[in-house]
Amino acid sequence: MGGKKAVNWPRGLKSWGALKDHCREDIRKRHLGDMFRRDPERFTRFSIEAEGLLLDYSRHRVTRKTMKLLNRLALETNVEALREGMFAGEHINESEDRAVLHAALRADRDDPYFDGELDATAAVHEVLDRMDAFVRAVHSGQYAGHGTGRHFTDVVNIGIGGSDLGIEMAVGALANYAVPGLRVHCVSNIDGVGLADTLARIDPATTLFVVCSKTFTTLETLTNAHAARAWFVERFGAEAVRTHFVGVSTNHEAMDEFGISPANRFGFWDFVGGRFSMWSAVGLAIALGIGMDNFRALLAGGRVIDRHFRDAPLDQNLPVLMGLLSVWNTNFLGAESLAVLPYDSRLARFPAYLQQLHMESNGKGRRRDGTRVSVATAPVLWGEPGSNAQHSFFQLLHQGTRQVAIDFLAPVQGSGPSQGQHDLALANMLAQARALAEGDDDGSGGYPGNRPSTTLLFQKLDPETLGKLVALYEHKVFVESVIWGINAFDQPGVELGKRLAREMTDAVAQPDGFQGGDASTRGLLDAIVRWR
Repeated sequence: MGGKKAVNWPRGLKSWGALKDHCREDIRKRHLGDMFRRDPERFTRFSIEAEGLLLDYSRHRVTRKTMKLLNRLALETNVEALREGMFAGEHINESEDRAVLHAALRADRDDPYFDGELDATAAVHEVLDRMDAFVRAVHSGQYAGHGTGRHFTDVVNIGIGGSDLGIEMAVGALANYAVPGLRVHCVSNIDGVGLADTLARIDPATTLFVVCSKTFTTLETLTNAHAARAWFVERFGAEAVRTHFVGVSTNHEAMDEFGISPANRFGFWDFVGGRFSMWSAVGLAIALGIGMDNFRALLAGGRVIDRHFRDAPLDQNLPVLMGLLSVWNTNFLGAESLAVLPYDSRLARFPAYLQQLHMESNGKGRRRDGTRVSVATAPVLWGEPGSNAQHSFFQLLHQGTRQVAIDFLAPVQGSGPSQGQHDLALANMLAQARALAEGDDDGSGGYPGNRPSTTLLFQKLDPETLGKLVALYEHKVFVESVIWGINAFDQPGVELGKRLAREMTDAVAQPDGFQGGDASTRGLLDAIVRWR
């Protein structure tokens, strides 16, 4: 993943130095309340409506000069060239020598995406068409329970990380579009609690299990999958596994051993990282839950933002603006975290989804060339649905000593049955954004204000809009990574813990034979023995 060489990236860039001087000499002296009072047109200057989304960034501590300098930073860090490289299938994931083509997952049939000689668009649509046929067969009852012919009533997705978070988030967000009579459950944690709770609620004769793991070796997923298989076989017989279990994986040998029918296997590709994969066969449980037409609408929403990201000028480009504002708040104004606050309970899991997307992508301490980064990278991302959050952690947002940037998200038309109640939620969101920016100038300094926030407004939460929101944040993450000079598409930091977990699995089972580790590990193993 190339870019202009700099002795000290990005601190050594001219635009970075200009932004630093501008922040010190001008912006740090300004207060958002004063900025609004002095400029009645501030909202018009610092908001953009595009593709059915309204991005209001007027409550950030920026001026027209700030935005010009940030635009210059995007140019100097080669955001445009690297963006084109991504869409062109260049191997911008250098550490793994892979293309980054999650945009191909939502491409039209005539959109040209290639990974070397592989026609990625054609490969994607071959799998989508197979998904379409399978989903429609399940919904119609043509594909039904083994030996009974009964319609499936439950789908259990077994995965973790990118094979779980996007599914759980999307199924919850689009509950208003759920297929009647079909429930989707997500099982991920290795401790067995989620699996046991789910199995207690379902009938094996009418349950379809989707085992989602590219390699079919992920410890958490395979542990839960084998436990679910054993539970199922005990009640319904081994022969029925071929009907009731589906695999989303590329490891056919492992699926053969598990007993998954070749007809019930759906693959994906190395050019898609797990946290960018909900658009692929990884989203099979989403498609089963909301129907294939709605799943394709989700893809269409993502495609709209792909085209906007690729074609819109930098200063009118939604993901670029969000990425630049994130860098501004993180690196120049000292924001340590980003709170994502959706004012619609259907988006309750959206912050958790974005946690992985942001922090696994950009939580890096080394640049693409292997040297240490010289600036802060990904802020900690957290959040909860709006009015609940107001009665939980807004005290810290208003008066705490830590700098927090905020994203407010809301549909104008509520997802619930009462628009009147949703209007109250909207009123609360507007009030909180205003209070955080303006503060309360009563002389006590109790509510300082000057807290930056973005408001992202849309008409309603439907499949296409959810696709737009997810793609928007995907591309925002990419923009941040380019500016920081890091690779957003690998995750080497999690590998050490995985290796040690394999070692500790035997130690927990047989602590007496364990000789390694530090004093803390051995002391805790002793306690496990005593208390088990």
